[in-house]
Amino acid sequence: MDAPGHRSRAGRTRVEIRELECFLVLAEELHFGRAGERLYVSQSRVSQLLRSLESRIGARLVERTSRSVALTPLGERFLRGLRPAYEELGRVVDQARTEARCVSGTLRLGFLGSANRRTTAALGLFHARYPQVETSVAEITMADPFGPLRRGEVDMGVVLLPVDEPDLVLGPRFERQPWTLAVSSAHPLAARAALDAEELARCPLIGSDEPAPAYWRDCQAPPVTPSGRPVPAGPRVRTLQEGLAMAAARRGGMLLCRPTAEAHAQAGVTFVPVHGLPPSELGLVWAKGAETALLRAFAAAVEDVAEEGPVTAAV
Repeated sequence: MDAPGHRSRAGRTRVEIRELECFLVLAEELHFGRAGERLYVSQSRVSQLLRSLESRIGARLVERTSRSVALTPLGERFLRGLRPAYEELGRVVDQARTEARCVSGTLRLGFLGSANRRTTAALGLFHARYPQVETSVAEITMADPFGPLRRGEVDMGVVLLPVDEPDLVLGPRFERQPWTLAVSSAHPLAARAALDAEELARCPLIGSDEPAPAYWRDCQAPPVTPSGRPVPAGPRVRTLQEGLAMAAARRGGMLLCRPTAEAHAQAGVTFVPVHGLPPSELGLVWAKGAETALLRAFAAAVEDVAEEGPVTAAV
């Protein structure tokens, strides 16, 4: 409840919950000393809280003499109305506390490109711990990595870093992997055993389309090499499969982490290791203010799986 003196939109003075608790206990004990013991406060503090409550109401609720404590007629009526309302408030708080501690419901998980082994291993561990929870998975497109979270289509997402979104929370980070360049098997670079990042200036890079933010798209298809040489821009695509199709058609090269390259080996596309770029990394993301016991439990499963050692990543 509001601080002393605050008023609701209807103009009614609100009271402190501690004042109501004090009145209820005092009404049961009819003794300021015993009421203070139950509330773990001094007898003078009980008197102070009562005076504050009576001031808000505008009348005496308790009559006190040197020998006795009794409720006034208004105090009796106030008690009859307050007690069930206070008990109901307690039930509401207890229910919220139970729900917050209980891992139940449905978890909707989004993943970028493909469900990697880390994600599926975390899902398996999570199910073993909480078999009562239903889970569903959905693909997050390269062109809109954060949109499904904002639209409420998924509860959590496994996406490539970086994540610099003020309305989203970045949880566990995992799966640092080197990059490879996907190119047509007929491309001159396909015959190379490995590439230096500076050589990306020789190949248009296939990148993500909008509405993916520019900083995120630039990480997947950097506009310059580490030394600052311009990298030609290739087609923009919405999905991983679209990007691989463009690479096979010799429209450019596409940077993918090594495990994703291994998982999507196909005729007509060659994956060449690239040295000199910071490794790719995945992170678990959810909407700010939406954290629940369910989400915390899955984040813990991801962290526990991540500690077991390297497994394959997504895009």
